[in-house]
Amino acid sequence: AADADADCRTGALQRNLHEMEDPCLSTQLIDGDGVFNVSGLESFMKEVKLAECGLSYAVVSIMGPQSSGKSTLLNHLFRTNFREMDAFRGRSQTTKGIWMAKAQNIEPCTLVMDLEGTDGRERGEDDTAFEKQSALFALAVSDIVLINMWCHDIGREQAANKPLLKTVFQVMMRLFSPRKTTMLFVIRDKSKTPLENLEPILREDIQKIWDGVPKPHAHKDTPLSEFFNVQVVALNSYEEKEELFREQVSNLRDRFQQSIAPGGLAGDRRGVVPASGFSFSSQQFWKVIKENKDLDLPAHKVMVATVRCEEIGYEKVATFTADEEWQQFEEAVQSDYVPGFGKKISSLLDRCLSEYDMEAIYFDEGVRTSKRHQLESKLLQLVNPAYQSLLGHLRTRTLEAFKESFDKAVEKEGFAVAARDSTQIFLEKFDKGSEDATIQQVNWDPSKVKDKLKRDIEAHVVSVRATKLSELCATYEVACSFQFRLFI
Repeated sequence: AADADADCRTGALQRNLHEMEDPCLSTQLIDGDGVFNVSGLESFMKEVKLAECGLSYAVVSIMGPQSSGKSTLLNHLFRTNFREMDAFRGRSQTTKGIWMAKAQNIEPCTLVMDLEGTDGRERGEDDTAFEKQSALFALAVSDIVLINMWCHDIGREQAANKPLLKTVFQVMMRLFSPRKTTMLFVIRDKSKTPLENLEPILREDIQKIWDGVPKPHAHKDTPLSEFFNVQVVALNSYEEKEELFREQVSNLRDRFQQSIAPGGLAGDRRGVVPASGFSFSSQQFWKVIKENKDLDLPAHKVMVATVRCEEIGYEKVATFTADEEWQQFEEAVQSDYVPGFGKKISSLLDRCLSEYDMEAIYFDEGVRTSKRHQLESKLLQLVNPAYQSLLGHLRTRTLEAFKESFDKAVEKEGFAVAARDSTQIFLEKFDKGSEDATIQQVNWDPSKVKDKLKRDIEAHVVSVRATKLSELCATYEVACSFQFRLFI
């Protein structure tokens, strides 16, 4: 009775813990007809805030025969809500296509994919094709792949998992660049035979299958360990020993915490696509797989980086043009010179480029640097008209101030001295004004505007000289005429 009460309390506590967790988020990634659910994945990513994760996320998938308890295992392991088989309705297909859910209360953010079972009778002749496509897709995007298999299949020549493993190894050869995927074999319905006795037999089976799979010349002698990090775990029967099964699954769940950290299940993974590019990357992988083409991961990585960095660049340009401070400066310089223009615009540009750097940091370095240059160029094209307008106002202001000052100086200092000193003073003032307008991100040369100012100043000096000479001539003519009349 005491044990029964304790079990009840434990069950109640577990239910309360589950109620405290966030509701499980899931979506059908690829339907039974092989159609990729683009809008569903985009909505799913927004819900789980995947784009904010950078490289700090993991993808887990599961493969195995139909009705082997894959969905049940995932639901217990990650607290997901994948559809499970009803034992009273027989061993029919429950998962069609590929479903994705977010693991609950596991760090880092872990995406879980439930693949349609292999060797199902529902698909008939189409089974092999979709099986290979879905296996290749899972291997292309996953960091950890669970291979769900029956304990009694270990060591058997006609085991149900043998065709699956051959498929996995064959499609892996099409990825060209090994991703160092972690392949975790989950032995279901473990017998009395200890795991330490089962594991060597299983590893021997795996090695034989790997050795027998045709390989391209580049990987003819490549060891299995270059492609896969093989792990093995055993679980008791869920139906016969449920409590023990739950305990074992709980221990296994702990291994998925911090799975991508050094020493974790996927601590040595390679070629990770940044989280913000996961949707596009997955779509392109499936497109290539459906078209039955070979996958080239390095080229794919560059393509994803190119598309995402361009998208980020477009977003930053749109953000900059909509910025109120920029709009105010752009409007102000239409009518007059604006002090502090260069410093403020430099700050706005720097903020925009820094935001790009933060969002693009995990993508291919060569691509993100190239797209950053393009973004900077586009931003400067937007700013240049305002800069030129500002210099125009500075030139006009300086010229008007010169004229006023020069006219006063002529009366005090004499024409030649006034012309020389005033010209030097106001050209220096233009230099200071253009320096104040300088934008840090670019070395625009204001010399053409300065030359125009210099010509305008010289033209005004010449005009004043002509006026003064004309006035002097008129004065002397009057004086001479007066003297001449007196002489007569």
